[in-house]
Amino acid sequence: MRLINTKLEGVYIIENFNNSDRRGSFTKTYHEGSFKENNLSINFRESYFSVSRKDVIRGMHFQLPPYEHEKLVYVAKGEILDVILDLRKNSKTYGDTINIKLSDKNHKSIYISKGFAHGFKSIIDNSITVYNVTTVHNDNSDFGIKYDTFGYDWKINQPILSNRDNKFISFKQFAMINPF
Repeated sequence: MRLINTKLEGVYIIENFNNSDRRGSFTKTYHEGSFKENNLSINFRESYFSVSRKDVIRGMHFQLPPYEHEKLVYVAKGEILDVILDLRKNSKTYGDTINIKLSDKNHKSIYISKGFAHGFKSIIDNSITVYNVTTVHNDNSDFGIKYDTFGYDWKINQPILSNRDNKFISFKQFAMINPF
């Protein structure tokens, strides 16, 4: 496992161990010792995955305090463009984003600390994205920012969105109530 810093403090790209041979491939996405050594949370409380069609955008999701969480995201099958938005109002990168392609070919993960919104665009059909989080989902703390309100160009004209994601508030509206 190799940890790569990003411009967003607390967000790391992880190059996972991978071995491929005539049988297929094996990828290690989590190792407690490596996470501890790099001061990353090891207390994952919930894990889930999504299967997304091409041009689906999921996001921008997060939980409000006190149920905010760290998140470890990787793609078991397919390819996505993962996007992270800094919500920490006292951060020098507040409002900035990063993006990274995650796929079953590049074997990368993204580790996202508390105080960030997360979303992605599926690049191919049937992309399977796995999420591990350090808090259990809390309906009252579940929140999001509409995908097209924070200045990021998703390079897509007609994304496929859930009704929920399409009704999120704008980044500007969130800034007025921001608890981070």
